Amino acid sequence: MVQKISLLLLIVGGLNWGLIGIFNFNAVGWLFGGSASMLARIIFTIVGLAALIAIPALFSSDSSPDIPGDVE
Repeated sequence: MVQKISLLLLIVGGLNWGLIGIFNFNAVGWLFGGSASMLARIIFTIVGLAALIAIPALFSSDSSPDIPGDVE
């Protein structure tokens, strides 16, 4: 469950970086009162922690990705 939440947060962070790169638009900053606001900084910190949590997945021996909704 923690890995899935981390993946979701990383997707949000990646989309935000994509918006910044393409349109120079910070969606997280816009939604939470500017990129320097305390709430936006908390969101950025949570996304950063999600990235740290996801690092061990790079080194796992499981060859198949954990796809949400995938039924085995």
